[in-house]
Amino acid sequence: MCSTSFLKMTMFVFNGIIFCTGAAVLGVGVWLKVDSGSLLGLLEKVENAPSVLSQLVSVSYLLMAVGGVLLIIGFLGCCGAIRENRCMLLMFFTIVLIIFLAEVAGAVVLFVFQGLADQLLQSVEDEVRKSIRKDYGSDEGVTSLWNSTMTEFKCCGFKNYTDFDGSPFNTQYGGNHYPTACCNSTIHTCNKEKANDLMVDGCFNKLLQLMEENAVIAAGVALGIAALEIAAMVVSMVLYKDIGNKA
Repeated sequence: MCSTSFLKMTMFVFNGIIFCTGAAVLGVGVWLKVDSGSLLGLLEKVENAPSVLSQLVSVSYLLMAVGGVLLIIGFLGCCGAIRENRCMLLMFFTIVLIIFLAEVAGAVVLFVFQGLADQLLQSVEDEVRKSIRKDYGSDEGVTSLWNSTMTEFKCCGFKNYTDFDGSPFNTQYGGNHYPTACCNSTIHTCNKEKANDLMVDGCFNKLLQLMEENAVIAAGVALGIAALEIAAMVVSMVLYKDIGNKA
């Protein structure tokens, strides 16, 4: 049977990783919240957004909450192992088990209801297009956010340049003027003909490409986290039982 010192060291390493991961996730959540030029900033400007869209805007709060929970888990695991506190170890095991079951349930729900993705996309697309056609060129905040996003991602609109048809920016030039990002950075005046010839990808497609390029990494990280959670639960229970036998 493994010695108590080895189990304690293993728990410390596991929870050290969890603690650092929590700090990183918390940092990303804070960064998304304060970064007004991010895509989330654009979503916050969309009026009459459905409840699902509001949930997307709240992703920064979700990340901060997850990061905070991971910090607490790491703290409980490390202190419980070092101080040989069975209560802390039991709390650690319970919290990790609940999170693991929630992750499994969430994965099942996403798999079963993946057909809702198209409906969600259409809803988001309609609302974002309405926002562009209503505010781009007249609302300084919306215009600045779109310009910075399109420059950063080298994209045009949500799907393509036609999203700007009928917007204040477009109509003030007789309906034949589009953002520079919809053509080329070297083209000062972007008209419909140039935009149609170049057909710059929409920002949503760019985001999907970014997600697809990192899908393998994301899957690997998810599997690694699941394996870490299972290992941490096993070690915590073995240590819990070992400490009880010594009492």
